[in-house]
Amino acid sequence: MQLQQLRYFVAVAETRHFTRAAEAAHVAQPSLSQQIRSLERELGAELFHRTRGNIALTDAGDALLPLARRILADTESARLAVQETVQLRRGRVRLGAPPSLCTSLVPDVLRVFRDRYPGVALVVREGGSRDLVRSLAEGELDLALIITPPSGEAQPALALTELLHEALVLVSRDAPGRRRRVRVAELRGWPLVMFREGYDLREATLAACRAAGFEPEFAVEGGEMDAVLGFVRAGLGPAVLPGMVAHRSGLAVTPFAGEGLGRTIAVAHGHEVPPTRAAAALRETLLAHLHDAARDGELPLGTRLLL
Repeated sequence: MQLQQLRYFVAVAETRHFTRAAEAAHVAQPSLSQQIRSLERELGAELFHRTRGNIALTDAGDALLPLARRILADTESARLAVQETVQLRRGRVRLGAPPSLCTSLVPDVLRVFRDRYPGVALVVREGGSRDLVRSLAEGELDLALIITPPSGEAQPALALTELLHEALVLVSRDAPGRRRRVRVAELRGWPLVMFREGYDLREATLAACRAAGFEPEFAVEGGEMDAVLGFVRAGLGPAVLPGMVAHRSGLAVTPFAGEGLGRTIAVAHGHEVPPTRAAAALRETLLAHLHDAARDGELPLGTRLLL
């Protein structure tokens, strides 16, 4: 049974005339009649009583007509749903990002995307970069913002584009003296507010301190981003934060001297599966937002665009 046959059947049922039905369907009358005959053979029943000047539905035709209309209506609904998705009036994007980016970059990008494509549902998953890479590989995310490993470790399962190099800075309730910069070595003996294990920022801070020849002390550890900011505001100690978060925090910000600390942010999707139309649109929105921010001088000091 073919959809075209059902369309011809409904046209004949509604016009009660083969020639007029053919004209309405924009098909030659012999072709329409042949398709109706083929449908009747497949169903094993005549659908119309054919008498000169009078076309009437048989019992089988009466039974088929509401079903045929429903099938054609559902087909049209399916066609419209796909068109709306392609034209980004509907759809879904599953985005993964570390908590630090969900606090800084992601909200601005999602606001622009939501204004432009209000019918597309947005699902955000926070997590560490390793977990997000795993979720991408397993098809649980469409896109992810990740922190690339300092070693440049290859990610063969991902199509990855580096976006930003972001400076890490020291934040505290009060600026440390009147100095404008601090060296990593000066954190020795200075109890820090530290993120939980598995947090990208924890690993970056520990690596920098160890490279400077010491193990850092902790005033308190184990928090997520909001908790760490709260602990610093309470005066428990300073913390190392990304520049984009630090400059929105209302805390005193002190850059690191020299090359200092930093991290590279990339956007990634599965290598073997191209992003959906909605995911591609979100990626384009992200890139445009970063270019606009760089052009307008809105990126924090020490953060540079890599595109």
